Amino acid sequence: MFLSTSNCFSQWSILNAEADSIVLKGTDYIYNLEFDNAKKCFEEVQTKYPWHPAGYFLDAMIEWWKILIDKPRSHLYKDIFLKKIARTISVCDSLLVINPSDINALFFKAGAIGYRARFYVEEESWLNAVRDGNTAFDLLVACLKLAPNNRDIMLGTGIYNYFAAAIPEKYPVVKPLLLLLPSGDKVIGEMQLKAAARGARYASVEAKVVLMQLYYIFENRPYDCLPIIEELHKKYPNNPYFKKYYARTLVRVGAWSLFEATWREILIDCIDKKYGYNNDLAREAMYYIALALQRQGDYRQALRYYYKCDEGSRALDKKGPSSFMSMTNLNIGKIYDKQGKRELAISQYQKVLRMPNFNTTHEEARRYIQEPFK
Repeated sequence: MFLSTSNCFSQWSILNAEADSIVLKGTDYIYNLEFDNAKKCFEEVQTKYPWHPAGYFLDAMIEWWKILIDKPRSHLYKDIFLKKIARTISVCDSLLVINPSDINALFFKAGAIGYRARFYVEEESWLNAVRDGNTAFDLLVACLKLAPNNRDIMLGTGIYNYFAAAIPEKYPVVKPLLLLLPSGDKVIGEMQLKAAARGARYASVEAKVVLMQLYYIFENRPYDCLPIIEELHKKYPNNPYFKKYYARTLVRVGAWSLFEATWREILIDCIDKKYGYNNDLAREAMYYIALALQRQGDYRQALRYYYKCDEGSRALDKKGPSSFMSMTNLNIGKIYDKQGKRELAISQYQKVLRMPNFNTTHEEARRYIQEPFK
């Protein structure tokens, strides 16, 4: 059953009750990384409703989350993702030929192109990202004319409004590409994302994911991020992306005992080779465990974890020393100073100065060469 424009002003159901239930179940499976179960759900929708874009779009979202979760092997999923997005767009176009105002087709075409834009942002393929972002936004505006109060649509408009303003601030190289496009507004975008998080039928979880990302990555508002990421982590415990950002947010708010325990859990999951728990995450876990131990004054154990982190960094940092390697060696120097091992401490600070500068690492290293860390 397609949506008619007469009931567009309320929250919609994209299919009949049975298929709607399958779709909602399948999306929960995606977020909890139960991809095989999700795929079965969406294949069932595709079989029963081959003309409807929902099953095809959500099947593409499986690949999106594989790219997001499994970074070391993301190259295996990128072409599959783009092909599934293209299939979704093709199904939508077939419907739009018959009815240019088919809101299901407009909505899912906007979603497919919008996620392809997000893919291109990750790839730093800015021209493609801008082109797709603009196309998706135009389609969403058409959707909003048909259903101005629909919260699911507000996910897309919120993403556009926020990131059209935020990305040029973070990546100035993009700014010239956006001059001819509709300007974004971070405040309006955040409001729309909050509305989607509160009231969207299908997009509420994704709206929370985006809010978590913008609070943590772009806004540095960890106290706004914490309740969202805590909810996502508790609801989808199998998802390492949520657990990682939960642990990172605990670090930023200074919840020392809780973040140490959480990073220890993550390290165990890495050792057990659970899906999505890789060497990069293990290196990060060792750094934050060491940081907590250093604060407790357990310098022997802290050094043990720092040196493991440094060892991991030397294996992982193919393009040169990372911030983890720099901060690790700086903190090792601080511990040696606390232990009265001045020559070893100076050696560590000098090592930091030979690495790229991350935040204040060079400034601190020079300061502690002149005067021991206390």
